[in-house]
Amino acid sequence: MTPRRERWLLITLAGIQFTNILDFMIMMPLGPALTSLFRISDAQFGLLVSAYTLAGGASGLLASTYIDKFDRKRLLLVLYSLFALSTLACGIAPSYEALMVARVFAGLFGGVLSALSQTIVGDVIPFERRGRAMGVVMTSFSVSTVAGVPLGLFLAAQFGWHMPFLLIAAICVLFAVFAFLTLPALNSHLQGHADASAWGRISEVLQDRNHLKAFSFSALLMFSGFTVIPYITIFMQTNVGLRADQVPYVYLCGGVATLITARWFGGLADSWGKFNTFRAIALAFVLPLVGLTLLGRVGMAGALLVSTLFFVCGSGRMIPGMAMVTSAANPALRGTFMTLNASVQSAAMGLAALVGGYIISRDAAGLVQNYWLSALIGAVASVLAVFVAVRLNLHQGLAKPS
Repeated sequence: MTPRRERWLLITLAGIQFTNILDFMIMMPLGPALTSLFRISDAQFGLLVSAYTLAGGASGLLASTYIDKFDRKRLLLVLYSLFALSTLACGIAPSYEALMVARVFAGLFGGVLSALSQTIVGDVIPFERRGRAMGVVMTSFSVSTVAGVPLGLFLAAQFGWHMPFLLIAAICVLFAVFAFLTLPALNSHLQGHADASAWGRISEVLQDRNHLKAFSFSALLMFSGFTVIPYITIFMQTNVGLRADQVPYVYLCGGVATLITARWFGGLADSWGKFNTFRAIALAFVLPLVGLTLLGRVGMAGALLVSTLFFVCGSGRMIPGMAMVTSAANPALRGTFMTLNASVQSAAMGLAALVGGYIISRDAAGLVQNYWLSALIGAVASVLAVFVAVRLNLHQGLAKPS
């Protein structure tokens, strides 16, 4: 691909990931509003968060049977359109039960979108530039926290919790049109594999010991953060004492910082080495991970300092981490591998959110208790991820051209 075409492809994928990530992330700062409105417990809210990720896991298993049978562009457009409709359903849900169903459908399509975007990066971007490319795509996380989450919270405060989902659905329409106009046909992976059975490809993926190591690494990577992430807003308002109108600054500052550091981490992964970069950030992540859950009434400045470090390290380790995961896949099986990996990641995120929800509790004053224990479990997972990462074998090849 020409540099210009490659750049537009990455921007398009980043835009699609932006809406996908924002749809998932907006649920977490809405936690206090939803628990109060629907009169549900923290554990029930955790189930609402987990519904998206667990559905994404089931969807990934199903997608692994068909993802390598279709042109990636056409598949991306179909799944993205269904994701937009599911997000619209979230916005018009009248009850907790209806919202739960809508979240399940959003997860069914959103989980596959993430895997498909990462697969496309692995297919067309050379190994030596894959860290930077993943950094571009993953700036979608930063942009969603910088602009999307604060804007969503503002709209929710002014017009009700439904409005953020309606806005995301509208943005999806714009990016779907943009993807239709800018993405090239992505069908080189079909060459030589048209007659291969889906279950045969799945069997090949699962028989590769390196793939199994990559799945373990990916699960630990996601689990380590999501024992804590879904409950940050609740904790910040109850234990740290931030007002509801101050919470968006937590995401704004964290997003701006990760927007600045994401490209730098991507370049560092390519120059210093993906494992070296991941190890340094993953170990550093332990400090803000545990530290955030031990905060007391430290004021706005103290809360922003620790939460920003949390976001920078948490998202920073994902850049070399996901570059390693995509490179651990056999290039001929990358689509099937990445959809199975999306299932593993979604299941790990959902399990982590459930574990966190059942560990924490409230005292008589409404303060969150045992949050630090959730963080400690996540910290152990982050350290274990380093030990698994060093054992991965990374492929440097691209998908074969047609």
